[in-house]
Amino acid sequence: MANRKVDAVDEITAQWRRERPDLELEAMALIGRLGRLSLVAGRAIEAVFEKYGLQRGEFDVLAALRRSGAPFELNPSVLADSLMLSRAGMTGRLDRLESAGWVRRIADARDRRAVRVALTEAGRTLIDEVVTAHTRNETRLLAALSDAERRELDRLVRVLLDSLESAQ
Repeated sequence: MANRKVDAVDEITAQWRRERPDLELEAMALIGRLGRLSLVAGRAIEAVFEKYGLQRGEFDVLAALRRSGAPFELNPSVLADSLMLSRAGMTGRLDRLESAGWVRRIADARDRRAVRVALTEAGRTLIDEVVTAHTRNETRLLAALSDAERRELDRLVRVLLDSLESAQ
């Protein structure tokens, strides 16, 4: 503890400790750090997407199509469900991506009333380039941790996330 750098969360919890010594603040400090981590990492992640003219949500759509495998097509409602997005939200994203030439809407071969969303060749080239830069960036963001520390952090976050999601 003596060698640990004092951060903004330490300052906040020290203020609460002074004002409300009756409170248990360990959880507040940990959740606060996780929130700050999400904010700082989120900015760094979005900066990569911005270099390619994408917003995070647009990246998510292109990535979902790319990882779906050949022929890189999905039904818009399946795509929206996989991204936990409303149909209206998905329509807006698809409109922007289609205008940019990265996806196209095509008639579903099995049901001519239905539409599928397909990556264009330009969209596939773009997402392959962006996901490469994205994974390099995420690796860089975790570089302060050893391999063992990353595995332990992943294990702990999985336990916590499973507990919280199970409670919903």
